[in-house]
Amino acid sequence: MEPSSHAETSPSVPREKFHVLVGVTGSVAALKLPLLISGLLEIPGLEVKVVTTERAKHFYNPQEIPVTLYSDEDEWQLWKGRSDPVLHIELRRWADLMVVAPLDANTLAKLANGICDNLLTCVIRAWDLHKPLLFCPAMNTAMWEHPITAQQVEQLKGFGYTEIPCVVKKLVCGDEAHSLLQELLPRIKLVQIQSSFLSNVGLTVESLEWSWSHGRSVDHSGKREKGP
Repeated sequence: MEPSSHAETSPSVPREKFHVLVGVTGSVAALKLPLLISGLLEIPGLEVKVVTTERAKHFYNPQEIPVTLYSDEDEWQLWKGRSDPVLHIELRRWADLMVVAPLDANTLAKLANGICDNLLTCVIRAWDLHKPLLFCPAMNTAMWEHPITAQQVEQLKGFGYTEIPCVVKKLVCGDEAHSLLQELLPRIKLVQIQSSFLSNVGLTVESLEWSWSHGRSVDHSGKREKGP
């Protein structure tokens, strides 16, 4: 499988679709992946692709995912020689927004420590930090309450990623788990609207963030103006 385009879209050329890349990991909450994708596809103007870990495949039927689905095997099938595209870089370029839902405890630990040993973690390690990345932790309550979990969540937030707070669910085993989705679709819609607004007025997320952090204004051409 290949991304639909290897070239970045020129900011002067309007694009019809907002690109959302969904990452899914090996939490039982991955059972909800078909529902998440269906909900995303109901939002006008979105194009969605999915990157899955191998363990996540245990929890959903790929036939129920009506969008392009990438896994580790695709990374190696796409690259045959030095001039070939690298899938995790192409996906990083394609996406306007990444959503990791669910984010299991194992992948959370990998991301917090910079480990990139599969397609999903390589995409995130190469992620453009000027683009939004949302992550939705999902794990058993005993794992969630371990002190290292809070440290790792804060580490991801320190990278500039946005946590979607989890909610408590009852597991089949009788234990409780912390999971996701309650706030996810509205948040993605908000990011889409914000991105469309910035594009329409000629701004970039980078220039807007620069103006906020420096207390200065930005004109509609995206040029940085001097403050007082």
